[in-house]
Amino acid sequence: MIFALCLFFPLAWSFILGDAAQTAYDHAIFLTASVGVLLWLTTRRKRRELQPRDGFLLVALVWTVLPAFATLPLLFYLPQLSFTHAYFETVSGLTTTGATVLSGLDALPPSINIWRTFLVWIGGMGVIVLAVAVLPLLGVGGSQIYKAETPGPMKDTKLTPRIAETAKGLWLVYFMITVACLLAYRIAGMNWLDAMMHAFSTIGLGAFSSHDASFAYWNSPAIEMVSIYFMLLAGMNFGTHFLAWRRWSFGPYVRDPEAWLYLLVVLGSVLGVAYYLLANQPYPDFWTALRYSAFNVVSVATTTGFSNTNFNLWPIFAPIWMLFLCSFATCSGSAGGGIKMIRAELMARQAVRELTRIIHPRAVVPVKLGGVPVENNIIFAVLAFILVYNGAVIAMTMLLAASGLDIITAFSAVIACINNTGPGLNQVGPASTYAGLNDFQIWILTFAMLLGRLELFTLLVVFTPGFWRK
Repeated sequence: MIFALCLFFPLAWSFILGDAAQTAYDHAIFLTASVGVLLWLTTRRKRRELQPRDGFLLVALVWTVLPAFATLPLLFYLPQLSFTHAYFETVSGLTTTGATVLSGLDALPPSINIWRTFLVWIGGMGVIVLAVAVLPLLGVGGSQIYKAETPGPMKDTKLTPRIAETAKGLWLVYFMITVACLLAYRIAGMNWLDAMMHAFSTIGLGAFSSHDASFAYWNSPAIEMVSIYFMLLAGMNFGTHFLAWRRWSFGPYVRDPEAWLYLLVVLGSVLGVAYYLLANQPYPDFWTALRYSAFNVVSVATTTGFSNTNFNLWPIFAPIWMLFLCSFATCSGSAGGGIKMIRAELMARQAVRELTRIIHPRAVVPVKLGGVPVENNIIFAVLAFILVYNGAVIAMTMLLAASGLDIITAFSAVIACINNTGPGLNQVGPASTYAGLNDFQIWILTFAMLLGRLELFTLLVVFTPGFWRK
C-alpha cells in the first residue's frame, strides 16, 4: 500500500508535464493498492513478533514482489514490452543496477523516466530501511529486517539506540545529499527535470538516465565533475555520513577503516587508467584522457554505471580493470554493490596473517580493522561469502555461455549484474542495452541482480530446507 503511494510521484509529474502516461499510473495505483488492501484484510487479525527467519523472508519477498508491481506503468504504457523485460527493468532499478532493456529514452514520456530513476532512489538505501522506520509504529519490531538488509559484514553495529531512529537518520542524510546533488547538477547546466532524475540515479548509484547517450548527451566537464563527486560520496558508508552530520565533525571519516582505502584505490585507478589511455588511445593530451578515465572509472567502480563514452572500445585492460574494481571498491553501508571494500580488506589481512603463521607457527596474530581485533566468526563468514560469490559468478557465467553468449559478454554481464553495476562489455556494453538477450539469459541476470543486492545469503537462505523446518 505504501508502494502504491510512491506511484503518485510520477503520476503528479505526468499531470504537470501533460504527457500521455496518466492512465497507466491510474491502473497501476489501483491494482497495487487493491492487492495491498487484500493482503491487509486477510492478515490483520494475526499478530506476533517477527523472528529472524521472518525478517529474511520478508526482505526476499519485498525485493522480488515489489518489482512486479513496479512493472505496471511500463506494461500499461508500453504494451509491446514483455513482462520478462519489464521485470528486469524494475529489478534493475530497485537493486540500483542500472542495466536497461529500453532504448529511445529521449522519446519516452518524462514521467516514465522519472519512475525509472525514482525506483533507483528508493532502492538506494533499501525499501526495507524505510519500512523499519514505519513498522515499529505498527507494533512490529524491525531489528531483524535491518540486520538482514544492511549491506556489509558489520551488520550488528547500531548508530542509535533505536532502530527506527537509525533508519530515519539515514534517510534524512540520504535526502539531503540528493537535494545537494540536484542543485549542483542544475548549476552545472542541466535543466531542473534532468537534474532531479540524474540526482536520483547518482545518489542511488544506478545508471538510469533520461537519454540514450547518458552523460555524453551533455558533453560537459562541469556536469561530469559534479557526478564524480556525488558518486564518490554515495559509494561511502551512509552510516559514516550520518555520524559526521550528527556530530558536525570529519572525525567519523578519519576513523572509518574503509573510507581512505576506498578513495585511494578508486582515485589511484583513475590516474593509472588515464596514463594507460594516453599511451594506447588517440586522446590529444593527458587532461582529456584524465577526464574520460575519471568519469568512467569512478562510475563503474562505485557500481553506478553512467558513461560519457563507449569504453567498450578502449584497450581491453581498462574496462576489465574497471569491472574488477566494481567487484569490491564500494564501502559497506553504501548504495553500492559488490563484495565491499571492508570484506576485501579483511581477506587481505587474513592472507597476511596466514603467511605470518607459516613463518611463525606459534604466533598469535589478530586481524584488526581500525585498531580493533575482528572476531574469527566474522572472518569465517566473509570467507564463506567470497566462496559463494565466486561460485555464483562461475555458475551463472557458464549458464550464459551454454545459452549461446560469447564468454566476454557472459562474464561481464554476470559481473555487472551481481555487483549491481549495469553496463558490461561486448553485447551489453555502455553503448547498447540488454534487450538483445533471450528470456532465459534475462532471467539469469535478473536473479544475479537480486542475489547481489541481498548480499547472497539473505536470498539463498530462503532456498535451504532447514529454513522451512519448524
